[in-house]
Amino acid sequence: MTEEPSRPTPYREPRQARSAATLARVLRAAEEIVSRSGLDELTITGVAERAGVSVGTIYRRFEDKEQLVSALTERMLERREHYMAEQLSAAAPSLSGVVDVYARALLESFADGNGLFPELLRARGADSLDRGGRTITEIHRLLLEAAAPYTAQIRRSPAAGALDTVARAVLGACFHNSVRPDPVTGEEGRRRYANELSDMAMTYLLTPGRGQTDQG
Repeated sequence: MTEEPSRPTPYREPRQARSAATLARVLRAAEEIVSRSGLDELTITGVAERAGVSVGTIYRRFEDKEQLVSALTERMLERREHYMAEQLSAAAPSLSGVVDVYARALLESFADGNGLFPELLRARGADSLDRGGRTITEIHRLLLEAAAPYTAQIRRSPAAGALDTVARAVLGACFHNSVRPDPVTGEEGRRRYANELSDMAMTYLLTPGRGQTDQG
């Protein structure tokens, strides 16, 4: 019988509003430290000092740094899933509107946190990669859902495969921008880059593939 892979023990969820507020302050402090100094500089003592709580308060919630980082990763990924869902739900009612929002929102999402996203995903192990994969799957699903009413506009066949390629390509470009030493920064720079990604994606979606007969 194959053994199930070990997973970190879930941290203790707060049951009272005051405890929830304390937890939010602790996670916010941890996020600020990782964003500014990297994961290696994250310590329980440092988080406690920045959050204005005792070390014991943190240990009552988390067994160790590993569990704290797991909670921080979960918080980060959930926030991005919610952000993408909100943005795509408000997209202009057209294929280009959905693709525009997908590119812009992804780029903004990766830019948020000054490198926190790639820092956590690169430094963590299999469990974090698995959780990150679930977020990527959810973001992919959100794109397909938002684009579903407009798939008849796609001239590359099959339409679902073309959307899948767009989802992967834009996601990869946004992640690459977040980890490169000279990322596109600033509101205007990100706007231009998002427009370029969207234009590239739409050109691909509206162009028949090699050997494909354009029926209209």
